[in-house]
Amino acid sequence: MKKIHFIVIIASVFLLQACVHKIVTVPAKVAYKTTKGVVKGTVAVGKAIIPGDSDDDKKDD
Repeated sequence: MKKIHFIVIIASVFLLQACVHKIVTVPAKVAYKTTKGVVKGTVAVGKAIIPGDSDDDKKDD
């Protein structure tokens, strides 16, 4: 009877491991994508507001 309890516990540990992996990785992926979008938006706004881009100097040469 003790072997059955041990086998059930080991099996449940392996089954729950996938759930824990999902719980940890999904919020991390969402945070990464959100931060990536915010940074891209900030860079675009900065390029639109700041006059005189370095590309303009290269075109004059």
